[in-house]
Amino acid sequence: MKKFGRGANECRRCGRKDGLVRRYGLYLCRQCFREVAQELGFKKYW
Repeated sequence: MKKFGRGANECRRCGRKDGLVRRYGLYLCRQCFREVAQELGFKKYW
């Protein structure tokens, strides 16, 4: 489901509008993304 207008660019988990990761349709702020990235299958490379 696609959201348009107000609320379209906010984190799905916490509602924060800054630092949004929209890539791949995630729509998570960077803080929430760091918490759930491993569960989503992302790996950390240093």
